[in-house]
Amino acid sequence: MTTPAKPAMRPARPEFSSGPCAKRPGWAPENLQNAVLGRSHRSKLGKARLKEAIDRTREVLEVPDDFLIGIVPGSDTGAVEMAMWSMLGPRPVQLLAFESFGKDWVTDVVKQLKIEAEVLDAPYGELPDLTRVRGDADLVFTWNGTTSGVRVPNADFISADREGVVICDATSAAFAQTLDWAKLDVVTFSWQKALGGEAAHGVLILSPRAVARLESYSPPWPMPKLFRMTKGGKVTLDLFEGATINTPSMLAVEDAVDALKWAASIGGLTEMQRRADANLGVLESWVQKTGWVAFLAEDPAIRSNTSVCLKVIDPRVTSLSDEAQAEFAKKLAGALEKEGVALDVGGYRDAPPGLRIWCGATVDTSDLDALTPWLDWAFAAAISELQPA
Repeated sequence: MTTPAKPAMRPARPEFSSGPCAKRPGWAPENLQNAVLGRSHRSKLGKARLKEAIDRTREVLEVPDDFLIGIVPGSDTGAVEMAMWSMLGPRPVQLLAFESFGKDWVTDVVKQLKIEAEVLDAPYGELPDLTRVRGDADLVFTWNGTTSGVRVPNADFISADREGVVICDATSAAFAQTLDWAKLDVVTFSWQKALGGEAAHGVLILSPRAVARLESYSPPWPMPKLFRMTKGGKVTLDLFEGATINTPSMLAVEDAVDALKWAASIGGLTEMQRRADANLGVLESWVQKTGWVAFLAEDPAIRSNTSVCLKVIDPRVTSLSDEAQAEFAKKLAGALEKEGVALDVGGYRDAPPGLRIWCGATVDTSDLDALTPWLDWAFAAAISELQPA
């Protein structure tokens, strides 16, 4: 078969990775020249910069004034682990598992903490039955499934007069989707997602109900130093005012401050959500008129506007073995990367084979417009290599 012609336009920034994600538009290393380097993070200047990152997070993310915000080790994973190890145990536990990281939390709770939790699961591309969520149980869930392209549409399934605490992994939802703070007690995310920041650190946000749990409950298992948030039965408040449990990267902190300044300058949370929605809209319009591809999340009401997951539905591919379909998806991603038009867009290793394209606010809509013809080109090139039956 003839190799299809390559599109004339190319994305100006081909970074569509789902983490670490694209830097904010206009980013340059020079933006970090005021980083507090070669100084202690406990110095007056170091603590002030950490506090600035916290304060700007509260402003842009519109976090309630009575919630605590802390910078913790281990990225989003570390933040979720801190919450689970510190709070779970006194009540029944439910977990929603509809993508890879939600399943990881199941492993930690059931196999590591050895809590007999109820797991509400669903295949990739779908949500569990949310009507089964109980108000008397603690709940752990991901708001947006980074590896499945599925998000909860809202927090209506969480009772307003719940007795349990709700731990929400919001790492690919924060800054792009509306979080219902009244329904959430722990919210976690990492700078490397919607802010396009550097990795390694997580953000842990606690409601007054979460603080009450920390101060009223002492877990029966040994608590690693990195997870300890209380001393003498009280929450260590300086962790949420610019102190940290271990040494943070002040370069990463400066990068987060830079991203938060950019977010505020473009219109804050409203504009960041609008940009993500517009980016998803480009792919939705393209998928609607393209026969070989579909969203992994078929229901638009639960479709992510950040980690957009696509599957190949052309019968010439779906008729292949699972291994051959996975190889075809790898060829698509490899061809796009070789041309330098889309980097790191292969589906997550545990998810069904396909493509995963980040559409968060740090990605420009014009780059997604330029990308879609290349997706068609890559498919045509890969399908031409299939041997006839």
